Order: sequence, then structure tokens, then C-alpha cells
Amino acid sequence: MNYLKRLLVGKPLKSSENDDQSLTRFAALAMLSSDALSSVAYGTEQIVVVLVTLSAAAIWYSLPIAAVVLVLLTSLILSYRQIIHAYPHGGGAYVVSSENLGKSAGLISGGSLLVDYMLTVAVSVSAGAEAIASAIPALYSHRVLIAIIIVLLLMLMNLRGLRESAGFLMLPVYSFIAIMTILIVVGLFKIVTGMAPMNATAQPGSFVPGISIALLLRAFSSGSSSLTGVEAISNAVPFFKKPRAKNAAGTLAMMGIILAFFFTGITFLNYWYGIVPSEQVTVLSQVGESVFGKGIMYYIMQFATALILAVAANTGFSAFPVLAYNLAKDKYLPHRYQDRGDRLGYSNGIITLALGSIVLLLIFQGSTERLIPLYSVGVFIPFTLSQTGMVKKWYSEGGSWLRKSIANIIGALISFSIVVILFVYRLNDIWPFFIIMPILIYIFYKIHKHYQNVAEQLRLAEDVELHEYDGNTVIVLVGNVTQVNIGAINYARSIGDYILAMHVSLDENSEKEKEIQKEFKEKFPDIRFSVVHSPYRSIINPVTRYVDRVSKKSKKYNYTTTVLIPEFVPNKAWKLSLHNQTALRLRLRLSYRDDIIISTYNYHLKK
Repeated sequence: MNYLKRLLVGKPLKSSENDDQSLTRFAALAMLSSDALSSVAYGTEQIVVVLVTLSAAAIWYSLPIAAVVLVLLTSLILSYRQIIHAYPHGGGAYVVSSENLGKSAGLISGGSLLVDYMLTVAVSVSAGAEAIASAIPALYSHRVLIAIIIVLLLMLMNLRGLRESAGFLMLPVYSFIAIMTILIVVGLFKIVTGMAPMNATAQPGSFVPGISIALLLRAFSSGSSSLTGVEAISNAVPFFKKPRAKNAAGTLAMMGIILAFFFTGITFLNYWYGIVPSEQVTVLSQVGESVFGKGIMYYIMQFATALILAVAANTGFSAFPVLAYNLAKDKYLPHRYQDRGDRLGYSNGIITLALGSIVLLLIFQGSTERLIPLYSVGVFIPFTLSQTGMVKKWYSEGGSWLRKSIANIIGALISFSIVVILFVYRLNDIWPFFIIMPILIYIFYKIHKHYQNVAEQLRLAEDVELHEYDGNTVIVLVGNVTQVNIGAINYARSIGDYILAMHVSLDENSEKEKEIQKEFKEKFPDIRFSVVHSPYRSIINPVTRYVDRVSKKSKKYNYTTTVLIPEFVPNKAWKLSLHNQTALRLRLRLSYRDDIIISTYNYHLKK
């Protein structure tokens, strides 16, 4: 097992090597921007899919909708650059909301992002599987399986550490950046030179019968999914090389410029070429075919798109563990999310994210269109709260707060508008959010209350009483008279003042019971041997009742009670599965009893 772990994950790294795992801007752009950049593969499509429910002529409205999306993108980039410099230790929307709007707002923000990162992984790998199926139609019915395999591969890659993950991601991310740039430049060149005459379904400004504000708002909210992932860099500032805040802010700016160029270019080319969404072929695939034809460049573009959509999930794998770490640090998630694995990554967060994403893929059967609304609401609520939190921060600091908060105000208003649109027009798609979030917030508070109670009970009082006991009663559980039991009795004599051997008999007055009792008395004539009968073939309950009775008597004489559980340990870990786990179940049950000390005597088998 250990060999397999070393093979898949790699050798453990020393804690002192943590700085060596930090990312340069070049590596961080690949690792933390893949989600935002890859969203251009479906962002335009989500706008057009909504518009064509009216008619193909309505596609021209994608141009002004894209312009508003760009305004929101600009305000978010400027705002998150401020967040990076104001909160250089990372945490993003969760920390900003918690410090400026209160802990409840922070938990709503943090909980939304936890779910959103799972959706990020599910949406990205689903879109990647769809891109593969667009190029190879025979694989269309295997999209969910392909997506699950991609999730597991990404999990293993991230368990290997930051540097290795970033190195692996550079090829798909920078290949996608290169091919998208070529696609847009070649497409625009053909338009300018007249090689690609306008084939749009309608002229800009044309009136389309039946168009409504509601339809446009739905299209805008769907297109805004292209902005998911923008906040990931602000969450992961500690991953950057020093100066961390400066490098993170620079990387965020680069990502914003590239994303704006891609989203604008693909939306325009889609309009110009008059492309209408198809169920089994993505809009980006059709744009690529219109610009490149069905030649080598088209297949390179499809392959690069599938790759980046698959690895775009890595933004979630980078940001989810850091967010879980911050929530665990504040005692709203289990402390294990603060633990670093062998490769210095937050392994528990990585594994949790992978499992949650696979569950979502199975529930939604890898449908990108069904996942997008939930994906959007999960990110725009934190957007709204973080921007509002920054406005409050600037206001509380005084001075020229209005100038500082212009980008935050615009971002907050547009993000809030999108949340309202989703609540009003996409309620049928996002209703699970209203079930998941209250449950998640309740869990956060229950965990926090538990840690508060633990701290309160473990805290030393000023008048600590030191209680002295007069002796120790040791109960040794005996199955058969074996080397294990003999060793356990000898050990019990060294720690106990009064020894009891206890045996559970499943068959009353059986020959086996008499034989065990006789053999034990021959070996240990000075030790009391108690037999408890169990007519219902249970061992756990009779032992528990017997221990309770002995414990009550021991208290009268100011004795402690120790339960000594003998067990043998096979020489190979896999052999444990060949034996029942009675000792483990006994320890678990007895651990809830007051004033009982549980001890295990291990006898190691040699072969």
C-alpha cells in the first residue's frame, strides 16, 4: 500500500521545502486561471442558447450582452486586485465578508464557494468530455465516465504538489491561449479581407418580435458564467513567490486581459458567422470549423479546448483546499483540513473536492447546461458580498473612500443584479441551492459550537483538584486461552491491583466454554474468571454491561477501572481483512463510558 502511494503521489517533502513549491506568475497563470480562461468555451454558447429559444435572429443581442459582461469583468478584476493587496494572506471573499459584514455573511460566502468549486470541477470536466465527444461522436454516450476519470487524474496530480501540478498544466493552458489567439486573429483577418462575408442571422439593432427584458436578463446571467474563477487568485495568494501580493495582482491582471480578448472575439465571430447552437456540437467547435475548416487546425483547437476544459477543474483543486483551510482555522470545518499531506498540499481538501464533484457528475449526468445556473449563483453571491464588504472597508477607513470603492460599487450592483435575475428567472434550476446552503451553514455552526465546547471543557481551572486513587481494577477480555491472552494477563498484573478475566460464551454450558474455563484456571488459578452468557450472539453488549457493573463497584473503593483488550496484529496489513474487528468495535463502544480506561495489548504475529 505504501509503495502504491509513493508511486502515485511521490516521496514526502520536508516542511522546510514549502517555499520551493511557490509559484511564479507564469506557472500561477496556468494553475489558477484555467477555469476563467476555459469558460470562453461555453460562456458565449450559454448566451446564445437562451436567445435562440425565441429565434435565431435574436443572436445579435449577444453583442450588447457581452459588452455588459466585460464591464462586470473589469470591475471584478480591479476589485479583486484591491482584495489581494488588502488581504495578502489569502481567503478572498470569505475573509473579506467575515471581517467587514460579519461572520454569517462570511459563512454564506465561504459555503457558496465550497459548493461552487465542486461545481467548477463538475462543469469543467463535463464541458471537456463534451468537447471530446464533439470531435469523436462515438464517445458521446460515455461522457460521464470520461468526466469521472478526468476528476480522478486531477486529484492524483494535485496530491503530488503545487509545482508538479503547475508544470503539468502549462502545456494545455498555454496551448489553448495560443490556439484561441490564432482562431480570433485568423477569423478577424478573413472578415477584414472579405474572405468571410457576413452570415449573421440579423443586423445589429434589428427588432426581433417577442424579445423581452426577461429573456435578455436570463441570457446575461448565463453569459456571466464566463467570470467564474476570477476570485480564485485572491484565495490562493499564499501560493505565489514573494512579493506574493504583487505577483498575484499581476497574474490577475494578465488573466483579465486574456479573458476579455477571448470572450469578445468568440462572441463576435459567432455572431458574424451566424452560428446556431446544436445539441451534439458546441458553438466553439462550429466557430473553429467556420474559421479553420475541418483541417488539422480544427482538431488541434478541439484537442486544446478539451484539455483546458478538463484541467480547468484544477482551479477548484487549487482554491477549495485553501478556503477549507481558512474555514477550519476559524473552527467552522474539521481541523483535518489544516493538515498538509506528504507533498505539502492540503490533501483532505483535495480528496473531498474530488468526491463531491463525482457525486455532482452522477446526479446531473454530466450536463453542462443543467449545472451552469447553480454554478453561477454559487459564485455571484460571494462576488456580491465581497464587493459590498470592500465598500464598507473603504468607508470605515475614511478619506477618499468613494474613489477607492467605485469598482467595488459597480461590481456589487451588477453581481447583485445577476443574483436577483437567477432567483427570479432561474428558480427552477437553482432551487437545490436553497436546500444545500441552510444545511451547510447549520453544519458550520454545529462544528464551531463543538470546538468551543471542547476548548471550554479542556481549559484548566484556577483551582485544579488532584485526585489520588487507592488502586486499579483491570478487566481482561478473554476469548480462548492463547499466547495473546497469557501476555495480556501478565501485563495486567503489572498495572493492576485487582485482576478480572472475563469471557463471553455464545453457547451456555457448552463443552467449549467448560474447556476454556478449565484451561484458564490451570494457567492462572489466582485470577477470578467470569463467564457472561450471550443468548443473542452479541459480544459488545454483554461486555459493556459487565464493565459498567465492575466500574460502579470500583468507584466505591476509590479504584480506577481499566479494560484491557487483547488482540493479535498480522505481519501484513492486508491480512487484517481476514479477521473480524471485534476489538475495534469494543474500543469504539467503551470509549463513550465515563471513568473507564481502555487499553490494548497487541501481540504481533511473525508470519
